[in-house]
Amino acid sequence: MVEIFKTNVTDPKLANEILKGLASQFPELQFNFDLEDCDQILRIEGNICLEKIRNSLNSFGIDFVLID
Repeated sequence: MVEIFKTNVTDPKLANEILKGLASQFPELQFNFDLEDCDQILRIEGNICLEKIRNSLNSFGIDFVLID
């Protein structure tokens, strides 16, 4: 399963911090940002529990919206 989130992350350093944090919390998932996309996309691949992902993203203080 792949979930795609629109974010407000524009800083590559912040994106890397978020990726490291997510990878440590969810080692079974794969994450990547596409900051060159106009929506600053965060892709998450694997068996995803959206509630846990949302809680984790909230802890980073970023804005995000799940794209259907």
